[in-house]
Amino acid sequence: MENAEVAGGFDRTRDRLLDTVVELLESGGYDEVQLREVARRARTSLSTIYKRYPTRDELILAAIEGWMAENHSGIVKQSRDPDEPLHPAMMRVMRAIFEPWVQHPAMLLAYFRVRTAPGGESLPVRGFDVVVPVGMAVLSDVNPGFVAELESILSSLVYGLVGRYREGHIAITDIIPTIDRTVFWLTTGYEASRRSAGATTAGNHQGCGSATP
Repeated sequence: MENAEVAGGFDRTRDRLLDTVVELLESGGYDEVQLREVARRARTSLSTIYKRYPTRDELILAAIEGWMAENHSGIVKQSRDPDEPLHPAMMRVMRAIFEPWVQHPAMLLAYFRVRTAPGGESLPVRGFDVVVPVGMAVLSDVNPGFVAELESILSSLVYGLVGRYREGHIAITDIIPTIDRTVFWLTTGYEASRRSAGATTAGNHQGCGSATP
């Protein structure tokens, strides 16, 4: 078992704990993560776990957040060329967010479950909900009202899709194509409205310029 708080000891313990939780999530799912089993596999004590993570859900969330930091590191590099349409730029971001989840469905289900567990609403939110705004950097020159609507719609859509997947109504591979279609129609409508507004403004300017006294 683990000894005193030697230099760097807590860091090594943390890594072992979180790696063990990820392994259990991947192999058996959320219910497989039992603190005694985590302690046994990580070669530490229950008291050490409780010092760091007062609840099982907080331990699981910390493991998922660490996993996300590793698998979503490329998202911060996303950007959009000035003339690039919104749909392909947005989907480049959304795929970077969701492809790791699709490849590791147990992690996706575990995250959403821990967020809806009793007391889960008070847990630190440094995972999925933070990734999306970072990805939204590709919309930095887009109307803020549209960005807010898009975030709200996509957040509701994702939670709904994960719920349907959890209930067995859709395959996990259906999530990205559904997001793709939604983003296409939303961004296409936005860009069409912008073009229409621009054409109207240009027409008004031309009309004013050709008016006779």
